[in-house]
Amino acid sequence: MPIEHTKRKSVLASLVALAICGATVAQAAGQADQSNQSSQADTSSKPAQSATRRVSDALAVVRQLEAEPRVKQLLQQAKGVLIVPSYGRAALGVGAHGGAGLLLLKRTDGSWSGPAFYDLGGLTVGLQVGAEGGAIAMVLNNDKAVAEFMKKNNFALSAEAGLTVVNWSKLAQGTAGTGDVVAWSGTKGLFGDAVAIGLNDIRFNQNLTNAYYGRTLSPKDIAAGTVSNPQAQPLQQALGEASTITK
Repeated sequence: MPIEHTKRKSVLASLVALAICGATVAQAAGQADQSNQSSQADTSSKPAQSATRRVSDALAVVRQLEAEPRVKQLLQQAKGVLIVPSYGRAALGVGAHGGAGLLLLKRTDGSWSGPAFYDLGGLTVGLQVGAEGGAIAMVLNNDKAVAEFMKKNNFALSAEAGLTVVNWSKLAQGTAGTGDVVAWSGTKGLFGDAVAIGLNDIRFNQNLTNAYYGRTLSPKDIAAGTVSNPQAQPLQQALGEASTITK
């Protein structure tokens, strides 16, 4: 066989091998890119799913609040409410050492804003002996209390912050509404016998809020009522019903 012919066959075989190798690499790169995109999609969807779950859990808490006539009285005059579906030992692992909550503010027409998401620190009275934690709600009675939430990070609802936070279970029938904030608990004994309590190290959860609304927002943006998420409507409507003055 002529040498030239042998060389041509060798070169042709090398080119075919390179082509096959290139196709294999391209296919592997494509698969890796698809896998990476899928992984990114899964990661980005997790905060939105977590936020949606919090809203759903908060709805159950509002149903509890609605069953309390005195709490309904508070909500009728309230400027806002911080709902914490699970606080304390039962909430460990949520992402904060106290729990996770969401804030809704009452508009001038009596309707409620969409939720803004927060992570919470500790109660100044701590969990009482035997209390495993549970749902709590902080009813904000005035603009002074609401203003704390516009600070976004590391603020408190406490005497140190210039706010009176009253234990709901210690309110007399005729003193509903006393204090800047009234703290309600769905767990008997969670606040113990303390008349005044506090909640420290409250932080705005930017990641969950952005994921829930699909854009970057501040607490003030949500307070202005210019954004919405249809998934929050059941919660907003339930709060509207709970805060409606009944004759």
